[in-house]
Amino acid sequence: MPQNSDSEFSGKKIALCVSGGIAAYKAVEVLRGLQRSGCVVRVAMTRRACEFIQPLTFRALSGSHVIVDDYASDNPDPIAHITFSQTVDLFIVAPATANIIAKFANGLADDFVSSTYLASTAPVLIAPAMNTTMWHHSATQRNISMLQADGVHIIEPDQGEMACGTIGPGRLSDPDRIVATALEILSNDRRQQSRNLAGERFLITAGATREQIDPVRFVSNRSSGRMGFAIAEAAQLRGAEVAVVAGITTVSPPPGISVVRAETAEEMYTAVQDKISKATVFVAAAAVADYRPAHIENRKIKKTEDSLVLTLERTTDILQAIASSHRDGLLVIGFAAETENVVENAIKKLTQKNLDLVVANDVSRSDAGFDSLNNSVSLISRDRKTAVKLPLMSKRDVAHHVLDEVLRLRSLAKVSIATQQPAST
Repeated sequence: MPQNSDSEFSGKKIALCVSGGIAAYKAVEVLRGLQRSGCVVRVAMTRRACEFIQPLTFRALSGSHVIVDDYASDNPDPIAHITFSQTVDLFIVAPATANIIAKFANGLADDFVSSTYLASTAPVLIAPAMNTTMWHHSATQRNISMLQADGVHIIEPDQGEMACGTIGPGRLSDPDRIVATALEILSNDRRQQSRNLAGERFLITAGATREQIDPVRFVSNRSSGRMGFAIAEAAQLRGAEVAVVAGITTVSPPPGISVVRAETAEEMYTAVQDKISKATVFVAAAAVADYRPAHIENRKIKKTEDSLVLTLERTTDILQAIASSHRDGLLVIGFAAETENVVENAIKKLTQKNLDLVVANDVSRSDAGFDSLNNSVSLISRDRKTAVKLPLMSKRDVAHHVLDEVLRLRSLAKVSIATQQPAST
């Protein structure tokens, strides 16, 4: 198939691996979409995948030998799992069955695809597809979490009717979305290599706070810390110094990141105040409790009445406090988790708190937001209050878009300073 030689992705080498699910035929559309963007695609298949679609189809479209078994007599490269994996810019598995995901997560290498994964030094993108019950199973979710911790990019499956007749999450994500995510990863890889944030010092809040009611109960929210940690990881990869003040999180922080733990809103505010003087960029990604119990009981509240009334009081607004008292070139970025009038409410937050950038996300969506691998956000900056809406993508990819905005805002500030300088005589 003709390739787009003018594309920024022209000549990028992609390994497309197909495992044995009914959605295997959709991998053809992924192949063609990557080729249209200028990528060179090599295909590998599991034996079970060959029962759904023949290797000849992919060979005809890719123009290259399709590898199923590197010990096969027709394989031109007897150590293909090494040469195939270490000469590509991106390793994609679509569809990825529960079986291949389990192999990857646990380091098994009993076929060509799983051996190639272990030998790969390229970024990895996995698009799962399976029965809804299999997707929800604790073993599958545990394996997905393990892969994410290993740095693998995951495109969560779509909702819909399965081939088996069940309805729910499990359908392979749309091929166009898989291609778009793949190209975004290639772009991010370039950003990481450029280290274009060297010299910046990020202070990031992440996770949820807990406000105690009594010794066994508290007020909190569903924030997992994924988004804040994703920004921390991306900023570090791009050369910045990074420190995180984290509340309660359900995921582990990226390796090599300095993390200070803070359980309550006041503890987080104190920790931020302690570190803010060294920061050049403050990102408030934590979901901080707006209210806390006005009185904390020192004993467990007994269940005696039909109702219980708690008096709540406001906590310190960390974002507003930092934005109003620590400027001097500090970029201040906030998040607006909304369930309605998302952009409008985010613009109000941007203006009222005097932020440089606000990241608005609709947390009422079932496929994004709190404790999801993905997010769909709009970026609204002080210099342009119209929203830049991003499609649904991984939180890692959202993080890089936020960091691109940091670079853009820095560039604008330099231009502004230059234009204010008096001309030399």
